[in-house]
Amino acid sequence: MKESTTYTQGPFRQLDLASRINQARFSSSLSPEAAMLAWMDWLSHLATSPGKKLELLMAGMQNWGRFFNYLQECMTTPLGETRDCVDRPVSDRRFAAPEWQYWPFNALHQGFLLGQEWLAQATTQVWGVEKKHEDFVSFYARQWLDMFSPGNQLLTNPVVLRRTLEERGANLLRGVSNWQDDVRRLVAEESPEGTENFVPGQSVARTPGKVVFRNRLIELIQYTPTTDKVKAEPILIVPAWIMKYYILDLSEHNSMVKYLVDQGHTVFCISWKNPDEGDRHLGMDDYLDLGLGAAIDAVTTIVPKARVHATGYCLGGTLLAIAAARMARDGDDRLASLTFFAAQTDFSEPGELALFINESQISLLEAQMQQKGYLAAEQMAGAFQMLRSYDLLWSKIVNEYLLGERRPLNDLMAWNADATRMPAHMHAQYLRRLFLNNELSRGVYTVGDKPVFVSDIKVPMFAVGTVSDHVAPWRSVYKLNSLADTSEVTFLLTSGGHNAGIVSEPGRPRRSYQVHTHTHGNKALDPDTWQAQTPVTEGSWWPEWQRWLAAHSGAEVAPPSMGAPRKGYDIVCDAPGEYVLQK
Repeated sequence: MKESTTYTQGPFRQLDLASRINQARFSSSLSPEAAMLAWMDWLSHLATSPGKKLELLMAGMQNWGRFFNYLQECMTTPLGETRDCVDRPVSDRRFAAPEWQYWPFNALHQGFLLGQEWLAQATTQVWGVEKKHEDFVSFYARQWLDMFSPGNQLLTNPVVLRRTLEERGANLLRGVSNWQDDVRRLVAEESPEGTENFVPGQSVARTPGKVVFRNRLIELIQYTPTTDKVKAEPILIVPAWIMKYYILDLSEHNSMVKYLVDQGHTVFCISWKNPDEGDRHLGMDDYLDLGLGAAIDAVTTIVPKARVHATGYCLGGTLLAIAAARMARDGDDRLASLTFFAAQTDFSEPGELALFINESQISLLEAQMQQKGYLAAEQMAGAFQMLRSYDLLWSKIVNEYLLGERRPLNDLMAWNADATRMPAHMHAQYLRRLFLNNELSRGVYTVGDKPVFVSDIKVPMFAVGTVSDHVAPWRSVYKLNSLADTSEVTFLLTSGGHNAGIVSEPGRPRRSYQVHTHTHGNKALDPDTWQAQTPVTEGSWWPEWQRWLAAHSGAEVAPPSMGAPRKGYDIVCDAPGEYVLQK
């Protein structure tokens, strides 16, 4: 097992450390060496591919021909009725406004889309280029081209120009004010405007409960029952420590925790400490033992003689899979079922996030974490912003700085701004052992010097993927079907993304899902065939999961006591606790 490199041994290593820290500071934590290797791989192979160059030349000439024909049609067709010469992807909202169909803005956006089409052809299918380098070049080429999109410029965006004329420039004045406020908050390290309206325990994370256990890493919340009888098996929620737990307990109408409690479940939830410099040496095993292991001990003590429905979200789901595999290896049968929300167990195809994870990139992160003791939230935010550059960057620039419209924060947006840190040792282990080396799916991930295997887990599993997930792509989440060797694996694919797809309460409009149970002995379908053959159900997926939980639960019983004072689990304080309030 390859662990994090230590840069503290000797003066020469200190020079390397200082160099990496300075390099990361000036490159926004992105590795220039990794970028150079990818671009050189693509450029050198393109230079020795005369056929590909001729293909691109012909494609460019054809695109120019299509564009000139389009311009001629614009001259002879009534305004707004010219047929596009290149189709916009259904998911591309940049040029959806009707103003883009009028001259000259129709020509601008069609020319841009033609250029985008040609650039995609130029950066892919160059013979000899490594797949990871091709993905890198193609991704960054799109990012570069997006900077020149006519939708992102004042003088070439018809929606902005119309608003400017109507308001006589007042929108631009508001935009300047919004920009100044954002810069001030960035320099002062303040949260975005509006987050003060969403304070845990006041307007969000308000489901009644008690903190019944606390150690240096977690607080365990037990929620107050609202029904006379509850399912015998409690639910333990394991959120990712890259996020605050209350994404699953937002406002009253979209709180998953409240929904489960109202359906007659006893619910526990881990609230992770926001680590600081003093936690630099916490590793994956600490998160297993002090985190999930301690929580399971507490839950099974407070609710004795009952097995646990364990539920993990994102990184918390990956940790849960490791813990469940260890429990299966060691003969620990305290789990009744496992549920994974947007959580990966096989990292062989982690999506575009893999563009930011390689040896060179990790060396920069390790150097910065060696200095600080943790990975700062803003370092992670930059990568996620690039993955969704239109939603998180360009649309913000257009709406807030050009149109002058400051979109009010909702509870999910405020939660997203309530960022957390990650300990240096744990994060380096996580990146190397899981993302880079994919040890869990390969059966070489060790806990206590012995490997653990997902195939050893024999309890029923329920996995949720989201259609537009940029963090844990659903096809990667689906790979659990191949790793698991239990009686049944139910896979559910829901509309939405990594966060909004999970927070999908009943009654929310424009929601749908597909679900199918794969039983032991039957070969799992490939993901695309599964998606094509599985019927779509309209509405929230929460009731589907709740029915599955109920089907795997025993008879209803009286609610357990809050905590177990005689067994060492005293009530510490009211929910949401103290750790969730840490900045």
